[in-house]
Amino acid sequence: MMTLSPSSAPTIWQDTEMLECVSVVPETPGTASFSFRSPSGAQFAYDPGQFLTLEIPAPDQPGGVVHRTYTISSSPSRPRSITITAKAQNDSIGTRWMLDNLKPGMRIKAIGPAGLFTNVDSRAKKFLFLSAGSGITPMMSMTTCMWDEGLDLDVVFINCAKRPSEIIFRQRLEQMASRSSGLDLKFVVEEPDLYRPWTGYQGFFNQLMLGLMAPDYLEREVYCCGPDLFMTAVREALVGLGFDMDNYHQESFGAPVETVAEQPALDDVIPDDDSKAEIIFSTSGVTAKVVETDTVLAAARSVGLNIPSGCNLGVCGTCKVKKTEGEVHMVHNGGISEDDIGAGYILACCSNPIGKIAVEV
Repeated sequence: MMTLSPSSAPTIWQDTEMLECVSVVPETPGTASFSFRSPSGAQFAYDPGQFLTLEIPAPDQPGGVVHRTYTISSSPSRPRSITITAKAQNDSIGTRWMLDNLKPGMRIKAIGPAGLFTNVDSRAKKFLFLSAGSGITPMMSMTTCMWDEGLDLDVVFINCAKRPSEIIFRQRLEQMASRSSGLDLKFVVEEPDLYRPWTGYQGFFNQLMLGLMAPDYLEREVYCCGPDLFMTAVREALVGLGFDMDNYHQESFGAPVETVAEQPALDDVIPDDDSKAEIIFSTSGVTAKVVETDTVLAAARSVGLNIPSGCNLGVCGTCKVKKTEGEVHMVHNGGISEDDIGAGYILACCSNPIGKIAVEV
């Protein structure tokens, strides 16, 4: 096997050198992939899932620049260029400038690569990638890297978007999946595009969808990226299904971290078998002593009370009752509206009491 001498080994790009844009590829409305090369010919070394911080002109901002962080959507297995994929939000400054102004041949300063959100050191054989919107970018990098390295893929890849036309990388992923039975794609949209039927999953991601898409989710290592509300919903779904959260990894596409010390603590409420709770059924004058992992519905039945119920999955809404005191941990699957929740209603079948609560039953 031929080896390179130190003098002929490729130089690795350092962020003291500016990047030169080589292409701008529209992906979906308001979203584009920007590819860069090193003017000196240096190659790029990074872990799939890491990010770059770009220094972007912004004449109206203090100092005339803004710094924005973007996950690298390309794979380190293709080291001669590096790509970030950016989606403009309503209040975007940096991304909007890039979409309107950045062209091939222009140079831009970048800092990095950096970040801890990567599966490069994972020993898992089976993965579950969950993303929403542009949170798909690190999943694309990790999947492409495994693909290029010829690994035996076992990936359930779930992406959520507003509508089908806003699914980033859809065609590229479908092409990869058509050549590997180990890449299982699932897309979820909130609504179809006008005059274009959608036959896949529709609505907001929930426990039921997870069970249908990845029945063996308990055996998989999970990587999640997207808006905070999306990631909270994912965590609640996994916790409610008994997933070992030591195998869960997440990164907000709005606030990626560089060091372990910067990782935010997840303060999710997790019902505990060892924590006592009390449910006062105020209409009946009955009190149940339970643990936090008991549902309000199960507790009612244990003391001889009947709350009408149907699916027991948080879907049908039959078991809706009014909570007048205390807090519950509720993970539903669409059976109750935000207005009802705001008014104090809960679904008894999927609500766990945290401490002492009272309900009108």
